[in-house]
Amino acid sequence: MDGHSTDKEPLLSVENLRVGIPVGDSTLHAVRDISFDLCPGETLGIVGESGSGKSMSALSILGLLPKLAVMETDKLDLCGHDLKTLTEKQMAKEVRGKRISMIFQEPMTSMNPVYSIGRQMIETMLLHQDVGKQKATERAVNLLERVGIPNASNRLGQYPHQFSGGQRQRIMIAMALMNSPELIIADEPTTALDVTIQAQILKLLKDIQQEFQMAMILITHDLGVIARTTDRIAVMYAGEIVEMGDTADVLSHPVHPYTRGLLDCIPDAGDVHPGGRLGSIPGIVPSLLGDVVGCTFADRCRHAMESCHTTTPAVVHMDGNRDVRCPLAADQKYLDAPNIAPERASSPDRSARDKKTELAMCLQNIEKTFDVKKGFFGRPAKLRAVRGVSLDIVSGETLALVGESGCGKSTLAQILLGLLEAETGEVMLNNQTLSSQERRAIAREVQPIFQDPYSSLNPRQTIGEIIERPLVVHNVDTGPGRRKRVEEMMELVGLPKRVYHNYPNQMSGGQRQRVAIARAIIMNPNIVVCDEPTSALDVSVQSQILNLLMDLRDQLGLTYLLITHDLGVVRHMADRVAVMYMGQVVEEAVTEEIFERPKHPYTKALLSSVLTLAPDAGVPDNALGQNYPDPTNLPGGCAFHPRCPVAEARCATDDPIEINTNEHRVRCHLVSE
Repeated sequence: MDGHSTDKEPLLSVENLRVGIPVGDSTLHAVRDISFDLCPGETLGIVGESGSGKSMSALSILGLLPKLAVMETDKLDLCGHDLKTLTEKQMAKEVRGKRISMIFQEPMTSMNPVYSIGRQMIETMLLHQDVGKQKATERAVNLLERVGIPNASNRLGQYPHQFSGGQRQRIMIAMALMNSPELIIADEPTTALDVTIQAQILKLLKDIQQEFQMAMILITHDLGVIARTTDRIAVMYAGEIVEMGDTADVLSHPVHPYTRGLLDCIPDAGDVHPGGRLGSIPGIVPSLLGDVVGCTFADRCRHAMESCHTTTPAVVHMDGNRDVRCPLAADQKYLDAPNIAPERASSPDRSARDKKTELAMCLQNIEKTFDVKKGFFGRPAKLRAVRGVSLDIVSGETLALVGESGCGKSTLAQILLGLLEAETGEVMLNNQTLSSQERRAIAREVQPIFQDPYSSLNPRQTIGEIIERPLVVHNVDTGPGRRKRVEEMMELVGLPKRVYHNYPNQMSGGQRQRVAIARAIIMNPNIVVCDEPTSALDVSVQSQILNLLMDLRDQLGLTYLLITHDLGVVRHMADRVAVMYMGQVVEEAVTEEIFERPKHPYTKALLSSVLTLAPDAGVPDNALGQNYPDPTNLPGGCAFHPRCPVAEARCATDDPIEINTNEHRVRCHLVSE
């Protein structure tokens, strides 16, 4: 499947690429007959769920497959040079890092922590080119400045841990450019970054790509990233490309049922009717062990025919350079049908829910400071993680807490949970002021759901034991009563009783998060703190978990504090939004007011960074500078003023007071005018 015709000679040409991994007496078919051409200066986006073969395809091109993996291909050419005939030594010397570079998802694990960034960048150039150390150093400094690392010449001697996450990703980009490659493969380059940093990194990538006229393969599960940065899109499922075409065409008129399903699952920050149920794709990506018969998506497809289970679908070539591996691509009635899943089309929005006014929890003037030691011999510095925060959480609502990493969201949540004690301020639960010891004593009232279901569940306990644990800790029910209650919770969150004795490693990511949800609600809490509950999940699984959380909220009358950087999830799920920056709430209002009429410049920057499904809009420029304040040495006046595009002289000297107009709270000098 290529789906691409152009007058240009392709830079990279791949035909019928296959990757098999021996497993016992059988073979796991990780990549199955994928084909595509990539032209100079072009960006191809590869999207799909975990296990669909995206990263394995990229590693195949670079010759970095696992030792036991077997790659076969009819063609793997880079500018007419046959890559499949090169030895490992030739690939390392002539291709990897020189003609093709890769930007990995997590720079902290892909950079050597014991070598300075300068040494790692310089060695990359010295290995592949006949140049001296001085020229390589000049190149490194130039590229670091180009990607926005200030004082680059003095920072070459620093180590990866001395940079922020966004800066490390910029360094990875600079390192990938050291030898002016013809092709960059970016594997989830922005997944772990804040929405503002994500926009800056993607804009940087696009600008550099145009400047150096490089081609790029962008691998991601985020369709917003795909929409704003790529020329063409390849949708992968179960090791094969099921749909390929121009990005704008595919996203506006998806054909394959899997592509349609992915788009239905996305909570869009630009949605004017948020709050209803999201579409979902039932089931999981099938095992590709042994013989693969029929369409691999048939068991999850609501349009599947009997022949789909027995006959491997052929590629249908459509107008507009679109290729689709599905017989429905030739069915005009199917093509004319709306791209809306039944459950999404019929779901009510949140405006129909009864609004309550009683407070579930009240935070008043919360302050929390940490002692942070700078270096091995430095004196501890004071870091004010939370600065005078006051919040009311209304019973039955979802209050979203948003802001960049390090703004104090998780610290505030730990205070609310009783895991940390505030220096000053009050925490009131059901109109009672509580100390941290008292909050721990009634922990059943406030329960957490953590970000990563892989690490938040005890791997040595069964699913039943994990869900039952709160009952044991609080000595609730005994004997058969506990087992019955656990099974009731499992049924409520959509877990079959047969997995009661399973262990977490025998469950999928979505099932693990359902276990975490069951554990959180088994004590009938008043408030559930959801700390990035879907960020580690595929978009198809995310939609199922969001639907479940909203159903449980309505059925059980739960109150949610939702901590997330995904503003699409916030727009879809939250009733109110509080925006935090450097330990303070700088804006708070109902969700519609925040998204339609934001007042604080920081809130506007966050919203302008959101990558909605608008292919022609390009990557947004949020106008935020790189002058991040040191949290241990905050600037005078408004902490946001070094990055604020509209800051005035008084912003650097006078701390803004909070303005409350019609329940819209804002902390900004300019709002009063």
